[in-house]
Amino acid sequence: MQNPDINILQTEILSDNWYTLNKVTYSVLKKDGTTETQSREAYDRGNGAVILLYNQLLNTVILTRQFRLPTYINGNETGMLIEACAGLLDNDNPEDCIKRETEEETGYKISKVEKIFEAYMSPGSVTEILHFFIAEYSNEMKITDGGGLEEEGENIEVLELSFEETLKMIDTGEIKDAKTIMLLQHLRIKGVM
Repeated sequence: MQNPDINILQTEILSDNWYTLNKVTYSVLKKDGTTETQSREAYDRGNGAVILLYNQLLNTVILTRQFRLPTYINGNETGMLIEACAGLLDNDNPEDCIKRETEEETGYKISKVEKIFEAYMSPGSVTEILHFFIAEYSNEMKITDGGGLEEEGENIEVLELSFEETLKMIDTGEIKDAKTIMLLQHLRIKGVM
């Protein structure tokens, strides 16, 4: 249902190079009954999915490490970020997307995933909603080395870490990725690990 207090007046594409940056001008009906016109920029990169693989028997999780330019230009000395496996939906539904991304990035072929929630990660500037999943993994599910797709410029290191170690890595700042922290905390709060 559309919000009757918001009226989109104009959408202007500022950039369509990598993803789409729009400048949106809209009117908003304020609580005092007056209308105000505002302009905001919104970055549209599509929606995505993220997953945390866990092994209760070994008390381990699978994470990835890769270079992330935005973190590098914002002070991360190496630009390397430890994070949960994730990807854009493209034309897939969230479950199919995350199964594909899991195999490409980590080398694990999973068949059963559990969706735990959806969240906007940066709602002040990015349209993306992220679908969060968890799944159990075992060594038998490892079918390739993973590492991502070369044609997409991916160079992903696969990490198998103890669950307790990852919680300490949040405290030390070694893990700073929001989606990863949310998934690790979910396992902790729900008593999965």
